[in-house]
Amino acid sequence: MTRLRRYDDAGQAFPIYITVVAGLLFLAFAFLAVGQAAANRNGAQTAADAAALAAALDTRDKLTDKWVENILDPTKWQDIFDGGGVNFDGCARADELAAQNDATRLGCQALAGLPPGYTVEVRTNKTVGDSIVPGVEGKQSTETATAVIDSVCRPEPPGEDANADVLPKLTCKGGVEWNLDPDDLTDLPGPEDLFDVHLAKANDE
Repeated sequence: MTRLRRYDDAGQAFPIYITVVAGLLFLAFAFLAVGQAAANRNGAQTAADAAALAAALDTRDKLTDKWVENILDPTKWQDIFDGGGVNFDGCARADELAAQNDATRLGCQALAGLPPGYTVEVRTNKTVGDSIVPGVEGKQSTETATAVIDSVCRPEPPGEDANADVLPKLTCKGGVEWNLDPDDLTDLPGPEDLFDVHLAKANDE
């Protein structure tokens, strides 16, 4: 009789074991689904960040070229450092970087004001994939990022008698000073010396 009770106990425990294992498997798949969705969102955010930065960097380089063109006219420097004088047409670069990160650009808007920049929205090309969560298999993630162009240089205000023979000193980030000689313009600050391009935090937008 004792031996039969042991068999009965084992028989009763088996369904419980199956239920517990099934529950654990369900939880594992649920966590996997959450992880897949999070990875998809992270991919979308990475693509949005890269696209916004690419657009801003493209315009930063144009601003630097514009400054070099007008280097002998210091009265135009501040306007250029504030984002003036060039077309904000960096969205083509945003398209390229979004595509490189397996995403598609949905929107790209140039930002007026100071600091200028871009807000870019992208959507992942990949979906979340197979999941035990109903309705998410074909879901794509959409994220937005903003990148701004900050001038890190401050030109001395040109005097009333400003001319191309004497250029004002340019003081940049970290106290770096550029004493520009109009007769020798071979050593000029580069884009990275004049502007800082970075992602804007949510409360900065």
